[in-house]
Amino acid sequence: MLLFARPARSFVAEFPDPGRANPLTDDCHRCPALVESRECIAWGNGPLDAALVVVGEAPGAGDPDADRWRGGNWTGMAYTARHSGRRVRDLLADAGYGPDECYFTNAVKCFPADGAGSNREPTATERANCRPYLVEEIERVDPVAVVTTGKHATRSVFDHEGIELDGFLDSVLDPVACPALGTTAVPLLHPSYQEVWLSRLDLTREEYVAAIRRTLDDC
Repeated sequence: MLLFARPARSFVAEFPDPGRANPLTDDCHRCPALVESRECIAWGNGPLDAALVVVGEAPGAGDPDADRWRGGNWTGMAYTARHSGRRVRDLLADAGYGPDECYFTNAVKCFPADGAGSNREPTATERANCRPYLVEEIERVDPVAVVTTGKHATRSVFDHEGIELDGFLDSVLDPVACPALGTTAVPLLHPSYQEVWLSRLDLTREEYVAAIRRTLDDC
């Protein structure tokens, strides 16, 4: 489906409206280790008629002393960390998809602690336990595309479709039909590692933004 043309622009992310948070349950105890390590569940947020569902990996430890961008582990909303949250929102807005067109969530809703105060990769079991929430969100929003940021977010969506992920970097900006979800997945780089991997793709940020815009507008 071709959406209306969107000019490139520079965008400064605004903190999301807490009224657009979408908690799917009052509590969850599916993953005992995550229950122990989290401060709160980081639910999806944004309009429920968004063009895109943007899926991250999991919330990080966050910064409880930050002014607003404390991270989903403290705010209860996905992609609200000072670094990754603002960066991915800026990236998509520069590609023409601002806050009214994006619903932000995570494949795993709780902070997976590494035992030393930082975050670890979510396990396959944790991704599977949380996947019904992600599927419910995608089905409710019914987006034009699901933007998966990073390997674990992409793998979580692909696992639901029975698609094997062979080499994440090769999948970036390569749309994949997801018939079970009724949409298309578009893998992107995780915002925390974007600068590291853009050179591997032989793209500047401006070229990356333009490629995102073209890819999403053709979904």
